Amino acid sequence: MRRTFPAGSDMAAFDYPQAREIRDVFARHGVRYLFIGKSGAILLGFPDTTQDADLFVERSPENRRALTAALRELSFDLTEDEASDIERGKDFIQLRNGPFDLDLVFAPDGIERFEDAWRRRVDVEGFPVCHLDDIIASKAAANRVRDRESLPRLRAFREYWLSKREER
Repeated sequence: MRRTFPAGSDMAAFDYPQAREIRDVFARHGVRYLFIGKSGAILLGFPDTTQDADLFVERSPENRRALTAALRELSFDLTEDEASDIERGKDFIQLRNGPFDLDLVFAPDGIERFEDAWRRRVDVEGFPVCHLDDIIASKAAANRVRDRESLPRLRAFREYWLSKREER
């Protein structure tokens, strides 16, 4: 697996090739997940950047095992603690030891169940993405300043995004 950014360089922003790598490897392992957060919004067309990919991952034991295998195939050098956190479905895990930064979220703020978000998901070129309303709900429920700062722009984008979906 190639590194998305050269070792020792400044961190690259989340981009389409990273999303494609995640999609393809996760599909081979049967991982159930959704892009969420700004990375999900970007895949929906939101004009912004983020430093990492955020994934809402189904918490089932089988899915957690498949996730661990997929991350290793993606060249994440998982520590024992990280692998253990994934195996038990810890609510939030930040991975900074792979080809790009990745946040795994098993329990996002503002979304009760993975199955509910899965039913509302949007497919973007084979990328399973949380519906924009779920991304906004998660950002609104979070208690982090950086999440709240993007809310007005996400809400404005929502109106545009919905109008474009209706045109299809």
